[in-house]
Amino acid sequence: MFLSVFDIFKIGVGPSSSHTMGPMVAGGRFLDSLRARPFRTHGLRASLHGSLAFTGKGHATDRATILGLAGFLPETMNAEAAEAVLAENRDTKTLSPEGLGDLAFDPARDLIFDFDRALPGHANGMILMATDAQGDVIYQQTYYSIGGGFVLTEAELAARGDDTRTDASPKVPHPFASAAEMLHMAENSGKSIAAMKRENERVFRTDAEISAGIHHIWQVMRDCMDRGIATGGILPGGLSIRRRAAGIHAALKAEAGMNLTAPHVINDWMSMYAMAVNEENAAGGQVVTAPTNGAAGVVPAVIRYWLDHVPGASERQLDDFLLTASAVGGLIKHNASISGAECGCQAEVGSASAMAAAGLCAVLGGTPQQVENAAEIALEHHLGMTCDPVKGLVQVPCIERNGLGAIKAVSAASLALRGDGNHFVPLDSAIETMRQTGADMSEKYKETSLGGLAVNVPNC
Repeated sequence: MFLSVFDIFKIGVGPSSSHTMGPMVAGGRFLDSLRARPFRTHGLRASLHGSLAFTGKGHATDRATILGLAGFLPETMNAEAAEAVLAENRDTKTLSPEGLGDLAFDPARDLIFDFDRALPGHANGMILMATDAQGDVIYQQTYYSIGGGFVLTEAELAARGDDTRTDASPKVPHPFASAAEMLHMAENSGKSIAAMKRENERVFRTDAEISAGIHHIWQVMRDCMDRGIATGGILPGGLSIRRRAAGIHAALKAEAGMNLTAPHVINDWMSMYAMAVNEENAAGGQVVTAPTNGAAGVVPAVIRYWLDHVPGASERQLDDFLLTASAVGGLIKHNASISGAECGCQAEVGSASAMAAAGLCAVLGGTPQQVENAAEIALEHHLGMTCDPVKGLVQVPCIERNGLGAIKAVSAASLALRGDGNHFVPLDSAIETMRQTGADMSEKYKETSLGGLAVNVPNC
């Protein structure tokens, strides 16, 4: 099994990798398929199902679907151009994707939130349709947004067979598909997890390209964090949630150097870093999936904690951090899920915390066994966590939850480093438990906003 560090960490836009980035990617893929068809398309239509329907408004799925069908992609989207296209669509009820001319698309009629019919492949399902001059459907494609910005067609999902945990496996030197295999290969090769991961990446990129790409990912993460730290005000969506990262940062800076500052205040720094990212995500800003948008603050918060607060930390080790984190993220996605709509928030913040714990443990000198232990501790103590966003917005409890995920990651790495790598629960067992727990979890706790905090606190 191989999943690139650049697949786990993708540059995109908020507020959701599965509900915003995924539908936009699906729209782009659908346009490509239309360009290859011999017939003339006159109009477009889309229906959203499952979690995409229930929390689509709060996650900006409607906007993302329109923009995707207009030809926008998450990694290159220009916010001003996107707003102009949305405004034009409201006036003209048309979209004009490149190479396809003007196509009829009236969101009030052609964008359907189907709350009654879930699609069989995944909780995040959507059907995109092309229509003729009479408005009859002449071509359609079903897409599933499976978390982290990954999108599969119905046929691609079916091709994976009954074992939906299977991913494409190109030939790489260290194709570990489980944590046990990862540790076995590390022992046999004498290499760290990051070194094995880098050798796998070398099949597709040079060392210089790998390092440049990783440092670009960190730059986007850090820029996002800095914007969040510098920005106050109220988040959009109607909950009147005030951005808190800027105020917390100002208070922490004012306290810096005071001899009376309690040691636990370092937790406030970590929470602030994570909250800054997720406040930007909630506002629709540019973020990096880590492994999802809803959990985008955990990994960069732990990196920032390490670089700014740990003696001896250096960006020269950044490759090792993110390569190790992506190895763990790939194992979780391959063997379970990173989708809140599939397995609850244990699959999002839990996965992110495990990734961050592994990365931190690695750059602090941990052995492969200690790295695996760190990831297991972090994931184990997120098991059972539900995804119940209030009003379908990626704000409550999501923003603070990233801060706590970062704190758990640092604690997990520290605990692992205090041991010798031998421990009772293997990471593979924690991942499988997460998968089973997600399968057993009630749908109302899996990003539908039909249970939990979403129905027990006021939505206005």
